[in-house]
Amino acid sequence: MKNPPNYLVRSVDHALQLAVMLQVEGPFGVGEAARRLGVAPSTAHRLLAMLVYRDFAVRREDHQYAAGPVLSLGGRSQSHTALLRAVAMPHLAALVERVQESANLQILSGDHVRFIGSVECTQALRVGNREGMVFPAHLASGGKVLLADLPQERLDGLYGEDKWADRLDQRPNLTALRRELRNVRERGFAINAGRTESGVTAVGRAVRGPDGRAQAAVSVSMPTSRFSRNRLPELVGALSVTARDIEHEMRASHPG
Repeated sequence: MKNPPNYLVRSVDHALQLAVMLQVEGPFGVGEAARRLGVAPSTAHRLLAMLVYRDFAVRREDHQYAAGPVLSLGGRSQSHTALLRAVAMPHLAALVERVQESANLQILSGDHVRFIGSVECTQALRVGNREGMVFPAHLASGGKVLLADLPQERLDGLYGEDKWADRLDQRPNLTALRRELRNVRERGFAINAGRTESGVTAVGRAVRGPDGRAQAAVSVSMPTSRFSRNRLPELVGALSVTARDIEHEMRASHPG
């Protein structure tokens, strides 16, 4: 039997209830959410807006809310992800110290990239915590380095027309994407210049497993006003050190 904790935060509990409803029951509107939770429509609207912001929900054209990318993610070992995050977080903090910009750890889930670790820098103008959020992989810097490492047939499968039937207007041009990913492979890093968030630029690099395949990505994110091509050698060098240190520690966690 599960009893609610003494420190129950009602708004958090309501948000979690809505997330479960979206995942199990399917789309619904603000009125239905308010009725189920026993709250005012304005309160339900604010809760749903936060779920949309964190990608647990999406708002459709008919004003109904449906499960977002986070609730659709799956097929990955949670124990491996937890270990990866635990190993990486101190290295992300060290990366932030080196470059004085926010740092992130990402994994690939289908055609999205999920932020599983995030450390903010201390500058007044900075990119905030992205942990738990998801973005289209072909737009994010970490997503690009992960896609660039996929076998061609898997990449084609992810971006086939049948997978994008209900969002063809968002489907990338596969020829252009292949060309961009080829450049990413040759350079060893990827840049996202405002493609996921206006005014934000990010640089990403792969973290590789014992088999040499990319298992995650590390990235640094900064206000575009603070980015310049002259910073690339510094940023890519720092990312390379961070990726190497994470890789070494992950191998030590799985000897042999």
